[in-house]
Amino acid sequence: MKIIRFTETGQTEPRYGILDEADVVELAGDPLVDGYGTTGRRLPLGQVRLLAPIIPRSKIVGVGRNYAAHAQEKGNALPDHPLLFFKPNTAVVGPHAPILIPEAVQEVELEAELAVVIGHLAKNVPAARWADYVLGYTVGNDVSSRAYQRGDGQWARAKGLDTFCPIGPCIETDLDPSALQVTSQINGTPAQNGNTADFLFPLPQLIETITAAFTLLPGDIILTGTPAGVAPIRPGDTVACSVEGIGTLVNPVSAASAPASVA
Repeated sequence: MKIIRFTETGQTEPRYGILDEADVVELAGDPLVDGYGTTGRRLPLGQVRLLAPIIPRSKIVGVGRNYAAHAQEKGNALPDHPLLFFKPNTAVVGPHAPILIPEAVQEVELEAELAVVIGHLAKNVPAARWADYVLGYTVGNDVSSRAYQRGDGQWARAKGLDTFCPIGPCIETDLDPSALQVTSQINGTPAQNGNTADFLFPLPQLIETITAAFTLLPGDIILTGTPAGVAPIRPGDTVACSVEGIGTLVNPVSAASAPASVA
């Protein structure tokens, strides 16, 4: 099942739906709160605007250096435990929303990732039960300023700027995340090409480690790390990030001359 969040043509109120081929089956409420009851309405996909499929209730937990090849391309040692960081929910934007780069922010790169959406309150989850707490999966782009990473000595500002966490286009609830191709393109030119089978720390271990430290709330997101091939993005570019079985997330890149939308 593919869950989307959308606005209808001429409307501004976000709603949830389920993709059924070329149609959207409108849900009666928020699937995390109200389940999957429908209103009975079907809308052609071409008549809706896709938004970020979810805005996290509290946080996005990122995982650094979870692919050996990416760590090596940046000259970093392989970690002996998951490296965790936060991105604020205000960084989230949806499909086709612009990634806005302020003039002072230098060396911005894309990072295509498998994103995990949490479905239930999760604390001290054993690795064997990780799947019980997952609603589904989407595509994430952990946009990062390398200049801020070096200059600050930590990752909050480098990865947490407004619009620096595009997600979408949907949440896929029926998927085996253990061996999925993760790719990206910039202006149609291939950049990254990896597979979740190459995680240094697989998803069961990540969820066990993260929930030992932080309580995850329904709607929180885990960004599972990015494969090698990260590349600079600049105003005027178009970025496409894909995860096998989910779809492709496309975002233009613009100079930050106006406030960002969190849709």
